[in-house]
Amino acid sequence: MNRKGGAVIIRNLFVVLLLGVVIFSATYCRQPLSPKEAFLKTLDTAKHYLNINDTVKYVGMHTCMLCHQGIHDSFVHTGMGESFDVASKKKSSARFGPHEIVYDKAKDFYYHPFWKNDSLYVYEYRLQGRDTIYRHEQKISYIIGSGQHTNSHMYSVNGYLYQAPITFYTQKEEWDLAPGFSDGFNSRFTREVGLECMSCHNSYPGFVKGSTNKFTELPSGIACERCHGAGEMHVKAIQLGHIVDTTKAIDYTIVNPAKLPVDLQVDVCQRCHLQGNAVLKPGKSFYDFRPGMHLSDIEDVFMPKYEGMQDEFIMASHIARLKMSKCFINSVDKSPLKGRFRGAGADSLKPYLSSLTCVTCHNPHIDVRSVGDNAFNSICQNCHGKKVTQVCTENMDVRNKVGDNCVSCHMPKGNTLDIPHVITTDHYIRIPMPERETERVRKFITLYDVNNPNPSSEARGRAFIQQFAHFQSDFPALLDSAKHYFPDSSPEEVKRNFSDLVSICFYKDDYAEIIRYVDIVQQKNLLSNILVHRDYENADAWTAYRVGEAYFQRGENISANMFYKKATELAPFVLEFQNKLGTTEVLLNQLAEANKTYNYILSENPQFIPALTNLGYIYLMSGDPAHAKEYYDKALALDPDDKQALLNTAGWYIFNKNYKQAKVYLAMVLKKYPDDLQAKSTMDKLRGI
Repeated sequence: MNRKGGAVIIRNLFVVLLLGVVIFSATYCRQPLSPKEAFLKTLDTAKHYLNINDTVKYVGMHTCMLCHQGIHDSFVHTGMGESFDVASKKKSSARFGPHEIVYDKAKDFYYHPFWKNDSLYVYEYRLQGRDTIYRHEQKISYIIGSGQHTNSHMYSVNGYLYQAPITFYTQKEEWDLAPGFSDGFNSRFTREVGLECMSCHNSYPGFVKGSTNKFTELPSGIACERCHGAGEMHVKAIQLGHIVDTTKAIDYTIVNPAKLPVDLQVDVCQRCHLQGNAVLKPGKSFYDFRPGMHLSDIEDVFMPKYEGMQDEFIMASHIARLKMSKCFINSVDKSPLKGRFRGAGADSLKPYLSSLTCVTCHNPHIDVRSVGDNAFNSICQNCHGKKVTQVCTENMDVRNKVGDNCVSCHMPKGNTLDIPHVITTDHYIRIPMPERETERVRKFITLYDVNNPNPSSEARGRAFIQQFAHFQSDFPALLDSAKHYFPDSSPEEVKRNFSDLVSICFYKDDYAEIIRYVDIVQQKNLLSNILVHRDYENADAWTAYRVGEAYFQRGENISANMFYKKATELAPFVLEFQNKLGTTEVLLNQLAEANKTYNYILSENPQFIPALTNLGYIYLMSGDPAHAKEYYDKALALDPDDKQALLNTAGWYIFNKNYKQAKVYLAMVLKKYPDDLQAKSTMDKLRGI
């Protein structure tokens, strides 16, 4: 019995061992998947868009064109396709001639655009009577704007990008000061164009980290991948023969916005058609959004809400205005999950068809100028029925005048708040109301997050800081609102909120409080862990700079120098940081170091006026007045009203005992800056000479 039992055990053991050998052999002999097989398996099993991953590279419009020639040929003539290009006669929509002159009365400058061979220039000059007492020609590098509304102009110096002070407004066919340059705010040729601007007005550019406006590459126009995502994986799949029947399934190698859930589709559009106060999430940049993502995972976009100003809008507020419309609100099914929404049939191939989104009315591949009113009216009738005109309550005279055009009444055209001479369609769909006869008072209510119903408290606080810094510097109550979100009752809270607390105090000119915060974190040895990060926004560099400014304003130049140096280490291409570092080096009598700093600035941008002025001062202090005057003259050739250049030139004439000419330059300072104490004091000392 035992022998039989033993035999059974042995046989079973043999079977188990044999089975193990077979399994081991099969496992051992199985070949690993080749890279091609692994890639194709990934494609076959995908349940989400694969090109969202930031390792997938962009391939460029011309690669897309190889398979999508027809769509490409149509798209390049849209507003997006023509959004940006090098300055050329073909690109320009403007009118030119000897009488095309813009005069800025507030700053007393004239501007004349003209072509010199195939290069575009803006000629800036000033008259005294009939005499031209100042002139400057600036070559234009790029034209931004499709010409549907405007052509604005930019120039580049060693990659540093600036906006020129005049724009051509195509609807009125006239030149005028650029948006934001009128009413005494003409910054002439010094307005920086940064990553936030260029990441919407163009395809993603090459940007130099550690700068505010230096670029290595500027593509020509918005291209396919801004809406469809990076194309590398899609191209590779096609080359390997992986073809998806998109009438029956989703191709997860490339985003098709038409097949996105409604909320994600709207996010693709509102990445750029939602101009506002953009607050980036920690660690994110304007590069990070890709189609198929939730925009609120990258940034929160805040807009101010005013009482009684519902009919006013800015140029790129299409999504914000659309979201106010009952047509939009009623067409989407609110999801309880984080306030995000999905249209009915979200699992279908085209979920947007049951909701009102941007592409309900707009085909992004077709120029809107080629679409007639009837096409848009038909879309209205798709929801409201073709008999809608029979129940319209508008006066027949009005209806006949506009040809029963729904859009003309329910989406009226109007002037934009931010761009003069531009009339565009308001995307707030509503029943028209009679205009109020009483004068409306513009009363600020709050900031609201357009793309995220539940922003963090930090995002809300930063929105108030940025609203003051960039849009409403005459409204200090915004900073009080911001402070509410950043407590400072303990060293840990000060450390956690350090950058935001410093920003609030900086804009309040409360330098003593900034230094108090620095003392708190230094006592706990926390400062070395705060100002260390480099990113596209230069957040820590700006904080270091603001701390440096606090010490500088209190005359503590050694500490100021230390923080300016930290700012330049984190962001070496922000030239104003370098300039302030050089200033403290001069004050600390470190003239060799200051000379090196200012020459570095000028090697980056020879037109950086403060560096020219300060380097001239160093030459004067070093006993080389000839070189000093040379740099002062260069500065004034770029800006005849630069106060420091004028004061330094007056000082140069005093150094050379030419007091009469010194008074001329001091008088020029006092004409432009009548309250300048240094000019007044120096002029008083020279009166008896």
